[in-house]
Amino acid sequence: MIREEFVITYPHGLHARPATMLVGKAAQFDSVIELEFNKRTVNLKSIMGVLSLGVPENSPFIVKIEGIDEQSAMAAIRVVVTEINQLPTFYSAH
Repeated sequence: MIREEFVITYPHGLHARPATMLVGKAAQFDSVIELEFNKRTVNLKSIMGVLSLGVPENSPFIVKIEGIDEQSAMAAIRVVVTEINQLPTFYSAH
């Protein structure tokens, strides 16, 4: 098993769009992939599980991966977290 800490710096945290990006990438691998935040752990292949954690901006979370393709899965998760942190933010003028 491997584990790594990540931080989402995207201003809206791990809401629907970035969560979907992570879940979609995790689903491509055979390994068991979990996300741990605030002493709760969910399956990273479950959009409802990930959204239920409500990970806000600048809060560290842990990704744990165990399985045959764990190294390549973690490398892919790193790439997705980087992509999420570079998402453009658009604020309305309301």
